[in-house]
Amino acid sequence: MKRILVTGGAGFIGSHLCRRLLDAGNKVICIDNMFTGTYDNIGELYSNPDFEFVNADIIHPMHLDIDEIYNLACPASPVQYQYDPIMTTKISFLGALNVLEMARKMNAKVLQASTSEIYGDPLIHPQKEGYRGNVNTTGPRACYDEGKRVAETLFSDYRRLYGTDTKIIRIFNTYGPHMLENDGRVVSNFIMQAIHNKDITIYGSGTQTRSFCYVDDLVTGMIAVMEKKNFPGPVNLGNPHEMTILELADMIIRKTGSSSRIVHQPLPEDDPVKRRPDISYAKRELGWEPTVDIEQGIERTIAYFKKKY
Repeated sequence: MKRILVTGGAGFIGSHLCRRLLDAGNKVICIDNMFTGTYDNIGELYSNPDFEFVNADIIHPMHLDIDEIYNLACPASPVQYQYDPIMTTKISFLGALNVLEMARKMNAKVLQASTSEIYGDPLIHPQKEGYRGNVNTTGPRACYDEGKRVAETLFSDYRRLYGTDTKIIRIFNTYGPHMLENDGRVVSNFIMQAIHNKDITIYGSGTQTRSFCYVDDLVTGMIAVMEKKNFPGPVNLGNPHEMTILELADMIIRKTGSSSRIVHQPLPEDDPVKRRPDISYAKRELGWEPTVDIEQGIERTIAYFKKKY
C-alpha cells in the first residue's frame, strides 16, 4: 500500500483523484485549506479507513511520511485566482517549494499540476509542449499564469540539482461533477444559467475556442504520468476536440431543454482566443487519450448540477 499525498484534494479534480487512488488500494492523505475545496466533494471518502483529511495550507512547510505527492493546490479559475492574486502567487511558488522539499527528504515522486495557461494567448495552434508561450507578465491573469510557470521551473531545478523524481502535467480545460456552481468556469456558468432559464453570458463574440476534457479522463492521465518511470514531462493532458464557446452554449441549451437566451459581454483582458492541446506526446509515451466525448461528458455534468443545485 502506497501512502499518497494529494494537495488540493477536496477540490474539483483533487476529489476525483483521491477517490480513484483509494479504489486502487492506496492510503490517501488529502490536504486542503478549503478556499475552493468543499467537504461535500470528499464526504463519502471519510468512511474509508485509508483516507485522511488535513485542513492545512501548503504555503507553510510540513513533513509527512509519503511515497508520492500530487500537487493540485491552487485556485484554478479566473474568478478564484484573481480574488487574491498575491495568495495565488504564494501558493504557486511557496507551495511548490514546500512539496518539493518534502519529496526530496522522503525520496518521493512528486507531480505538479500545471496548466495550459502557461501558454498564455498562444501564437501557435495547437499547443505543443515545446512552445514557450505568449504570457502578459503584468496582467490580471499573471498571478496564475506566471505562478504556474515558476512552479515548473522549481520542479525542473529540483530534478536537476537533487535528482528528485518530479513530473509536470499541463492540464487543459477540464469539467465534470464536483465543479463549483460559482467558480466562473464556462461549463459551470452555462449549465447553471441554462437549468434556471437565465440568460447565458458569453464574453466576446463566442467564436473563441476551447477544448474540454472530462475529469475521469484527466485523472487517468495523471496516474499514468505518475506511474511512468523516467518521465518528467511536461506533458499536455486534455481533449484535442476543439469547439467555439457559442457551440458549447448551444449544446448546453439543447441538452437542458432551456429557454435561455445568449447575451454578450466584453471579453476580459488576456483571455485566450484559441486553446487546443497537441497530445501526440501523451499518446506516444503513455498510451493515453480521452475516451469520454463532449456530448456524453456534458450530459453527466448537467445531471450532477441538476441533482445538487
